[in-house]
Amino acid sequence: MNRPAVQRRLFWLLSGLALLLLLAACGKDKASSHVLMAANGDTREDTASLANLPAFLDNRPSQTRLAYQAAASIRDVLQWIPCYCGCGENAGHKSNMNCFIHEVKDDGTVVWDDHGTRCDVCQTIALRSAQLKSQGKSNLEIRKFIDAAYHTGYAAPTDTPMPQA
Repeated sequence: MNRPAVQRRLFWLLSGLALLLLLAACGKDKASSHVLMAANGDTREDTASLANLPAFLDNRPSQTRLAYQAAASIRDVLQWIPCYCGCGENAGHKSNMNCFIHEVKDDGTVVWDDHGTRCDVCQTIALRSAQLKSQGKSNLEIRKFIDAAYHTGYAAPTDTPMPQA
């Protein structure tokens, strides 16, 4: 081969490699979260903070997104509020908070759970709890309200401890 032909091939080869590296880097920047499947079948997704909602909410109804936003803003309340959808037995949840948030790590990373995307009971409990909190109700008052509202006609509650008075 002559020298210009080798240079052209080298140029295209290097250009192709540069394009692949650029695409890989862009893909890495776009992937701001880590997604995994939990043993119970729920999808879990990591985001950098409570302010960053998971991508699995992108095409969900506004009520679903509001429930996740509520869970993020009042997770200190929802840890005391049981869920009555059966997720305590089926998914190992300990409170309504777990329907939305699996955990918040020490570095602030949030592991979201998609269970709440499929459950109107979970969403309604979270949104009602947020409404009661905005009215100045205590954690104990909110808990008593939710327990009374869901006592009959729903699944057994999660094994959630009672908040202090």
